[in-house]
Amino acid sequence: MRQKNGRLIVLVAAVAVAAVALGGVFAYRQGPRGNDAAAAPLSAPTTSTPSQTPTTTQTPSVTPSTPSRTPSAPKTTSTGPTKIKLNLAKLPKGRAPQIPYLVGREVRGGAGDPTKIPGTDNIQAIARLGSRVLAVVSKGNGTELVKIDYSAVERVPDVTELVSTDDQTAVAYAATRTTEGGGALKGGIVYAETMESVKSLKLPNSWDVAPLAYRNGKVYFRASATESGSSWKLYEWTPGAAKATEITTVKSPTALSDDGRVAASIGLLNDSGTCSDVTVVATGKKLWRTCDNQLSAFTPDGATAIGRPSYLDGYCDTTVSALDAVTGRLIREWSGCFHQSKAEDDQHFLVIADASDGGGEDGYGRRAIIRCDISTSACELTTPLSGTSSLRIGD
Repeated sequence: MRQKNGRLIVLVAAVAVAAVALGGVFAYRQGPRGNDAAAAPLSAPTTSTPSQTPTTTQTPSVTPSTPSRTPSAPKTTSTGPTKIKLNLAKLPKGRAPQIPYLVGREVRGGAGDPTKIPGTDNIQAIARLGSRVLAVVSKGNGTELVKIDYSAVERVPDVTELVSTDDQTAVAYAATRTTEGGGALKGGIVYAETMESVKSLKLPNSWDVAPLAYRNGKVYFRASATESGSSWKLYEWTPGAAKATEITTVKSPTALSDDGRVAASIGLLNDSGTCSDVTVVATGKKLWRTCDNQLSAFTPDGATAIGRPSYLDGYCDTTVSALDAVTGRLIREWSGCFHQSKAEDDQHFLVIADASDGGGEDGYGRRAIIRCDISTSACELTTPLSGTSSLRIGD
């Protein structure tokens, strides 16, 4: 969401969905006990086809509907401290992230070869689609999507947001136009792309269009009817269909669980912070609310919600939290200096963290991607501590 009035936009602009499942089996040792402690280390784990130019479908109408899925209550178990202060210099080295990630201008991880993104513009999001690498990069006052398939490069203008399926078989992205000064303009397009085709849906009367998830052959996105973006609506779209379906049970969504059972949304937003709700999508029943955290994603099993501070105004987030998605109980709260957090699987968070609060010769300090275990609180380095600020976890 683009800036409208200073702090309010900082609260919502960085919200994104990322919940990624892995099939490996891990065994990690138990962390230290107590209410507050330094992070314990994780032990070692045991175990081309050219892209097609997007085409645009007819402008859709939007029809209200209510999903019929009912949530269950997965049990989240944990040992060790609830609140952990991180010291990156003391964390052991672990294996590299098992989902796509960016170091400098090179996309690594996931199923695919390391791939460099051409150019010098800032990279805002990355994903893999089969053999292809996709990246949202800055262009003037706006952005564009760069699609790299071996030596072939294709560009799609005005793309601002990007999400992918965990098996790298499909991606969804949204394009919204801007003024020469970078201000938002009315209208947007949602795209759904596989290795075989690109489908699109025009939304000429919408603002702040952004995809939230691509699951079970459907794209879920949010959009606002007004320029202020004060209230997003949640939509479900089957690629190729001429219209999207409004899911009326969820207002101002920020995240959706993999199975579509529950959604996180902004229930309150002002200059003092936010309050987030977790809602049953099928019925609209609010399971719980937190005014301590802004919820940005769920783990793939839907058992754990990822939380950021409710007040976002500064160089980095001071905490990243794991909360029980059914009850709202705080399972973990790691404190430090964080720039992005994603679920690597049901058990682990990947977090971009600074070793300090931003000091250092290059103005950023040393930075790394770390992995933290939800059940034990233990953390480890997945990339070396370095002075580069160009780290990103795949969307």
